[in-house]
Amino acid sequence: MSASSTVRFAVARAPWGPVQIAASSRGLAGLAVRSPREPFLEDVVRRTGLEPTSGSTPMLDLAVAAVEDFLTGRPASLEALPLDLAIGSDWDRAVFGGVRRIGWGRVTSYGRVARAIGRRGAARAVGGAVGRNPIGLAIPCHRVLAGDGSIGGYGGDWFGSREELLDIKRELLALEGITIPARDLVD
Repeated sequence: MSASSTVRFAVARAPWGPVQIAASSRGLAGLAVRSPREPFLEDVVRRTGLEPTSGSTPMLDLAVAAVEDFLTGRPASLEALPLDLAIGSDWDRAVFGGVRRIGWGRVTSYGRVARAIGRRGAARAVGGAVGRNPIGLAIPCHRVLAGDGSIGGYGGDWFGSREELLDIKRELLALEGITIPARDLVD
């Protein structure tokens, strides 16, 4: 088995619980807030086709450090971390690319993401893709709000109640200096 066909797992600490991290030799392959290890591992393996293996690698160590830096207000390492984004849909790829371009301390709406990727009027479809984000924080879906600047949703398949997940979204936005309702949505 070659290193390029494997994925390794680790956990970063966050104020609200574990952040599961998966990395291949090419980059960050999965990241989930508050997910138990086994469902996260199963999802990453199913989605990527990579073979799980144990032990650390420089890429996995970088990913853990980048997430921990992000959670202390230093986003540069996570923003620069390469992604090994294994998804089957061009639509999801386009949405995730648009979301990843939303900078630290900035927010936008689902409709504005749709416009930015050339799909005006597809706000609901953007919301669906954002809910499938397999690499939260690195693809900062917490920065996507409802069109009126209200919180919108958060979490996809993550674990916890809707309110618990929205509280995490509020905490992440507060870390970036954003209050809700947000008044300055960016295009």
